[in-house]
Amino acid sequence: MESDFSRLFTGVVGESEIEREVRTDAAGDVLADLRREDPVLAAYAEQLLSVAPVPLRRPVVVRRTARFERVAA
Repeated sequence: MESDFSRLFTGVVGESEIEREVRTDAAGDVLADLRREDPVLAAYAEQLLSVAPVPLRRPVVVRRTARFERVAA
């Protein structure tokens, strides 16, 4: 089971764009503290950020209709 610490850096499938922005802002603050206090844990957190699946949101299906334009020949 993934820990809350890991999810802070990897994200959660289905999170919205706003949730992702808030999470990555918080992760950046935590990472800054970790670099000072625990460089090994900071390196682990940075690695999690680099391997997070992208996109973390559920895919949105966009349906488009074909449009044909007549061009004078």
